[in-house]
Amino acid sequence: MPLNPRIARWDGQTAWLVGASTGIGRATAHALHAAGARVVVSARSAEPLAAFVAEHPGSESIALDATDRDAMRQAAQRIVGRHGRIDLALYCAGTYAAMRATHFDLDIALRHVQVNQVGALHLLDAVLPALLAQARAGQGGHLSLVSSVAGFRGLPQALAYGPTKAALINLAEVLHLDLAPLGLGVSVINPGFVETPLTAGNAFKMPALITPEQAASAILRGWQRGDFEIHFPKRFTLGLKLLRLLPYTPYFAAVRRSTGL
Repeated sequence: MPLNPRIARWDGQTAWLVGASTGIGRATAHALHAAGARVVVSARSAEPLAAFVAEHPGSESIALDATDRDAMRQAAQRIVGRHGRIDLALYCAGTYAAMRATHFDLDIALRHVQVNQVGALHLLDAVLPALLAQARAGQGGHLSLVSSVAGFRGLPQALAYGPTKAALINLAEVLHLDLAPLGLGVSVINPGFVETPLTAGNAFKMPALITPEQAASAILRGWQRGDFEIHFPKRFTLGLKLLRLLPYTPYFAAVRRSTGL
């Protein structure tokens, strides 16, 4: 049984993606546009957004910094003012730097919190008034957060990144409990390794690496099925889900053995 209303058709739907200049965000924006959605893309850099709009007639761009709450509010108000509603709000902005406790950097850690976690709260603050109004009118809407399998459990080199992604998983669960009874959809997206600018700096071989286009296809399929959690590729993520069930002693031993860290 689906946990969310299924999104079978995108024709005429207004989708706002924050963090859509590269990687998963851009590929998902492209897929939504191809499916007929009215796509609004946001990110800090205006140039890649302008390039997206030039390549996707009818799409729009709003350059903003997700850590700026006023900018997020103004963008949401602009979209609702122009289109009357927001059918999908997707938070896919993020930052990543490998970090271990032996080389802790507070500024980098706090930057992860601001972009990965606080930015998602800014989106929530910006779109909830519109989504709740739509729910009262029986029109629905969907809120989706891109987290990561790094949020499942603690992993080496994820000291800055992992805790912020774990927070997004928890946030999505709470939002679903609150908003699903109102007819609103909430989903959390937990990718494995995707070939993006964020993962390009990894110095190790990434298992089950997929392209942003493959990730976007999996995301749209998950929305169509009405999934709460959308995770991929399954050949990788299902193994990590099994690791979540282990008690700490065998879990720590398994992670150290598999990573050598």
